[in-house]
Amino acid sequence: MDTTTNLLAALLAMLPISELRGAIPFAVLRGTDLLAAALIGIGFNALVPLIAFLFLSTLHKLFYKWTWYKGFFDRFVEKTRMKVHAKVEKYGYWGLLVFVAIPLPVTGAWTGTLGAWILGMNWKKSCLAIVGGVVVAGIIVTLLVALMGAGATSIFFKSI
Repeated sequence: MDTTTNLLAALLAMLPISELRGAIPFAVLRGTDLLAAALIGIGFNALVPLIAFLFLSTLHKLFYKWTWYKGFFDRFVEKTRMKVHAKVEKYGYWGLLVFVAIPLPVTGAWTGTLGAWILGMNWKKSCLAIVGGVVVAGIIVTLLVALMGAGATSIFFKSI
């Protein structure tokens, strides 16, 4: 195993733009064994909710002291909660898990964590749901890469 490839895959797994959708195919294309690539992608992407919740709660406490931020945040959160309240009540943490499990752009661990935080969901239960979603997404991406080989990258990367 190439250490540089594994470190880059770990970084990709933690970035909001790629997450494990980019990490697993990248590592496989660079010669990493599929199982190792999946474990790196899933393992590092599973760290996202912990990092994001810590980051969001710390910065929010600092910014909330500013009047302009407080006003914007309160309006934004209230509007968001009103829009999705019924769905959150209906699907709850299972809905969060499924949302994160769909390996498409804007449905990963970062977006799930941000949504859970904005909606005031319990961070521990949210982390469990998000990690569950990451595992399911990792299995889906790994299966796609295993079945389609390098061609699976066209699903996850744009051609320039």
